[in-house]
Amino acid sequence: MAIKISVLDQSPIYPGETAEEAFRHTIRLAQLSEQLGFRRFWVSEHHDSEQVAGSSPEVLISHLLARTEHIRIGSGGIMLQHYSPYKVAENFNVLASLAPGRVDLGVGRAPGGLPRSTQALRQGNAEPAALTDKIIELEKYIHNRLEQDHPLAGLKAGPIPAVAPELYVLGASVASAEIAASLGLPYVFSLFINGDQAEALEAIRVYRSSFTSSGGSRPQAIIALAVLAAETGEEAGELAGAQKLYRIHLAGGKTLTVASREQAEEFARQSKGEYTIEEKEPVITKGTKEKVREELLALQQASGVDEFIVTTNVQPFDKRLRSFELLSEALAEVPAKV
Repeated sequence: MAIKISVLDQSPIYPGETAEEAFRHTIRLAQLSEQLGFRRFWVSEHHDSEQVAGSSPEVLISHLLARTEHIRIGSGGIMLQHYSPYKVAENFNVLASLAPGRVDLGVGRAPGGLPRSTQALRQGNAEPAALTDKIIELEKYIHNRLEQDHPLAGLKAGPIPAVAPELYVLGASVASAEIAASLGLPYVFSLFINGDQAEALEAIRVYRSSFTSSGGSRPQAIIALAVLAAETGEEAGELAGAQKLYRIHLAGGKTLTVASREQAEEFARQSKGEYTIEEKEPVITKGTKEKVREELLALQQASGVDEFIVTTNVQPFDKRLRSFELLSEALAEVPAKV
């Protein structure tokens, strides 16, 4: 079973760089991903951050569609808990009408920022509906399937595209896998956030075993992970550097993972409650292209997935580009022996 590669880019702003440079890097990486034959290119949603530029994936997706020709472009993902499913459907129906058959709509339930940005995004809104209910509503709008007895019967999220955006559920737990399975939707497990391969495999197993087919759909599981390929193992280790992840454990039971201690402490401060912060080594599949290929093939065999969504956040930027080139070389088909 061949491995399909897709890319998730978070438009990181590195020290000494500007948001404008971060977006130029995202555009270049999308174009390279297309040239290398990767399947899709997704961008993320983060708010109130000096380290990440991508606060509006819908706007960025529109620009990337115009700067590429055939690769699928999408969100990884829209933080649906903040928004009206109707408005999200309208945004992505516009995108799908501009680029038929090229738009993905990945949705997640992480806050995408600090508590104050969540408060700002939800200003004036009542208590949000459960994520599962919002995904159900979103799917109805993007496929124009609102029931006749729905309170808003007859409403359409125009324009209605010839090819609807493809909807994906993103998560990093067994619970999110259960949501995707119950709705009969494709599922992406974010291993680069969770870091627990055993839980990733269990989530995918649960997803497949409890999948409820919707309109003839079949289980489609994808793993998103951090990958770094370099000319040598030593170089890969140096490029990965001292990257850390910080997991915030709030007294109410909520857990969140962020990229810096400063972010973790600020999130906890804004939450105004008891908390602990756990420092973790990020799980990065790194090394030479041969080593990376070996590890991806092993994960494919263990999970049964045929697609990985890869994120590579290193600097300098040319090393980031080179990592994807090496990854493409690593997974290229070996010519048959005569």
